[in-house]
Amino acid sequence: MLSLRAEMAAHNIDAFIIPGTDPHQSEYYADYWDCRTWISGFDGSAGTAVVTAQEAGLWTDSRYFLQAAEQLSESGFVLFKDGLPDTPSYIEWLSNVLPANATVAIDGTLFSTTTVEDMTTTFGKRGISLVTDFTPFDHIWQRRPCLPQTPFYVHDEKYSGECAGSKIERVMQAVEKSGCNALLLSALDEIAWLFNIRGNDVKCNPVIYAYAYIDNSRRILFVDSEKLNDENSAYLQAMSIEQMPYNGVFDFVASLRDKVISIDPGKLNYTLYNNIATETKRGASPIVAFKAIKNETQIAGIRKAMVRDGVALIRLLRWLDCHIDSGQATELSVTEQLRNFRAEQELFVDESFDTIAGYNEHGAIVHYSATPESNLTIRRKGFFLLDSGAQYLDGTTDITRTIPLGSLTHQQKRDYTLVLKGHIALARCQFPEGTRGAQLDAVARLPLWGDGLTYLHGTGHGVGHFLNVHEGPQSIRLQENPTPLMPGMITSNEPGLYRAGEYGIRHENLVLTVPACETEFGRFLRFETLTLFPFDKKALDMTILLPHEIAWLNDYHRMVYDKLKASLTSEECEWLREATSAI
Repeated sequence: MLSLRAEMAAHNIDAFIIPGTDPHQSEYYADYWDCRTWISGFDGSAGTAVVTAQEAGLWTDSRYFLQAAEQLSESGFVLFKDGLPDTPSYIEWLSNVLPANATVAIDGTLFSTTTVEDMTTTFGKRGISLVTDFTPFDHIWQRRPCLPQTPFYVHDEKYSGECAGSKIERVMQAVEKSGCNALLLSALDEIAWLFNIRGNDVKCNPVIYAYAYIDNSRRILFVDSEKLNDENSAYLQAMSIEQMPYNGVFDFVASLRDKVISIDPGKLNYTLYNNIATETKRGASPIVAFKAIKNETQIAGIRKAMVRDGVALIRLLRWLDCHIDSGQATELSVTEQLRNFRAEQELFVDESFDTIAGYNEHGAIVHYSATPESNLTIRRKGFFLLDSGAQYLDGTTDITRTIPLGSLTHQQKRDYTLVLKGHIALARCQFPEGTRGAQLDAVARLPLWGDGLTYLHGTGHGVGHFLNVHEGPQSIRLQENPTPLMPGMITSNEPGLYRAGEYGIRHENLVLTVPACETEFGRFLRFETLTLFPFDKKALDMTILLPHEIAWLNDYHRMVYDKLKASLTSEECEWLREATSAI
């Protein structure tokens, strides 16, 4: 931190804000942009660091409170628990601790236009100046990783279900309907979806670093030439997509005239926005809504991917049972074995996020990541929380199971079952068209609330199709989100409970919103569960399960067995038969 403060002093900077993102506002990003981790030591997927001449703070949400407390313990950074009522935002905190004539700096490429405008307003009221072109890591970060330059590839229409030309036509119709005649894209998943391209630039997320621009006569992909090869160049040519250098987008938008460009100020970085020389109109890209509604090909693909994913998990659980007594089963060895079993499956590309394999107290760390130093040996005692997923060419998976490994206390069984009751309640839910996720979130929490228990993370997030495992616009969480749940959306169902220092419990399946019925009161929707893997019955507290909950569990287990049995060996099939037997 000394080198950073020296750089700040040399430029008369009083405070520097360091986000955990890239110029595309990505949740996960390439190592080149991991400045926040480099300076603070905190490597969670959400968090912002702030450094002043005398103090340093790190803001992150409830998923990372325990992890951040550990990683920041000797870093000089103070943890601010974002989202709690008594925690100020980093903008509010700086407004209070800095004098009126202070200067705050950011790298404007790493902040959205909306965020910078909010900062400018708030700081301006206090007489604080904002500098948006401070890039100290270009100088102080020795041996900084390089930008990824691996060539991208085409996502075949047999998996995507729609060609790029058709998507562009649909998008431009929506753009023109909004009063614009061009669209500038920064979000990596939107670009990947629109052009049917994928890549390896970001771990676990099959996207490439690029910008995109389309209007009625031009389609441009701003991507470095090192990422081109004969195959993808031929594809771009066939789709009439021009290629320009990645950073060439800044000069390009500065040269535009007589255009009305649709931009999303929540995703477009401030530096790029500031370069645009023509008229802009703000709003969410139409791609966000189009991408969230999966077509028939995509839905068929994810159903097939779930079968393969279930097979891999069955093999992992059988491996765990065979190796646990020898001491060979650890958090890291389970993670490795699960990846191996998935890699054996057809169309596997990568994991969809770093596996969370938390034994006992590590399961209470919501986004725990095992390291050689923290790696616990798994014993036949307590709970093992396994949250994992895969990227297949035909779909993205995300599943969490909490596995009992020995005798459990009454409290452990009750906790496990209360969380499952919430999961079942949401899975069974039927709701009128237009319902938002915030209106359903309490359904999953009610069993826990009745015992004075809760969890701080959301209950459900959208999931992409061979794209980001966390995808908007829909969500199921306490915070209001205006997006209704619509047929074709894939969302997670994952209530949880975490007792710090003891264990964590989470039950997660992916669900598809589908039509349910139509009555004189309107059209109703429901969830169809897609994930195929049993819940462990040994942890159930049968005294608190209601008849309709038992019926749902038996029906779900029957479906799991019926859909997986043809892909299993006789021994695996027998294991699954027992795991899914009726209660």
